[in-house]
Amino acid sequence: MMYNVKQRQIYLIFLFAIAFISCKQSKRPDVSNINVDIKIERFDQELAKARQNDLAQVDLNLNQKYGLFYDDYIHKMIGSPNYSNQQVLEILFKDKAYADLTHDVDSVYPNLKTQEAGLTETFKYIKYYYPKARIPRMISFVSGFAYQMPVGDQYLGIGLDMFLGKDSKFYKAIIQSVPLYLSRRFTPEYIVPRVTETYAHEELFPEPDENKSLLAKMVFQGKILYFLDQVLPEHTPDSIKIGYTSDQLQWAQNFEGNIWAYFLENNFLYETDYQKIQVFLSEGPFTPGLGENRESAPKLGVWTGWQMVKKYMAEHPEVTLQQLMADHDAQKILNQSRYKPKPK
Repeated sequence: MMYNVKQRQIYLIFLFAIAFISCKQSKRPDVSNINVDIKIERFDQELAKARQNDLAQVDLNLNQKYGLFYDDYIHKMIGSPNYSNQQVLEILFKDKAYADLTHDVDSVYPNLKTQEAGLTETFKYIKYYYPKARIPRMISFVSGFAYQMPVGDQYLGIGLDMFLGKDSKFYKAIIQSVPLYLSRRFTPEYIVPRVTETYAHEELFPEPDENKSLLAKMVFQGKILYFLDQVLPEHTPDSIKIGYTSDQLQWAQNFEGNIWAYFLENNFLYETDYQKIQVFLSEGPFTPGLGENRESAPKLGVWTGWQMVKKYMAEHPEVTLQQLMADHDAQKILNQSRYKPKPK
């Protein structure tokens, strides 16, 4: 009899766990009926395969298929307006470094099915919230580390040579122009979040010109990250969304109250001199002035803005994502968030 009671308890716990998980999952809208199927066009592969072909025909074919992207690629990303298309192609096809690089890109990305699946899921959520949002052509390319994610007329480029994995031999060779704190994020799992972030900034939510103060910029960037929370695949780690290492994320969480106190004590929130506040918003190995032994996380203004926005939305469950993204009153969001983390 005792055995049956225990069995029943285990069964009930199991059912509770399933119900809890289902409840947690149901917080996201059902997007299964939204018709989105992202395909990334492999310009990089087409160009590499055309190396032995007639230059005039290659130029014609690529121009017809890729249009403005091809023109931007030839004259802005890898070449110059002073050279003709065929001259640029000839130089490129004779370049051994380009051949080596495209070989490595192909070995890491024989296909982009994982990234296409992640982007398809993400853009279904984007379409749920913003049905009129235009999805650009997504085109992969190799530029010799010149561009990671250019946005042009109706296209969003994905520079695969800047997502080869943090241990790529190429990144050690370009450390003077691309420091390791940046190249450690040049990994496959960053493609979907970076595409989404770029699209959000460029297509959906351009930053208002009146955003001058640190507080305004913190809240704006925090809203972008909160948007990523809602549309990226649910397994996407917070560290990937903001570009932190796991140690940096832990540091920011541990010292959230101290970070906030630092901003308040130094009257930074309403500072509008970009030279003074950019250190809290820009990429870097750490944030000067905070933490010891350069252990602090970078762009702590962005991190804090994210926490503030999450607190605001938790305090106001009636506010929709669309209402949040359209609200440019940073002071109101701060006040109504009741954001007051305590220092340690």
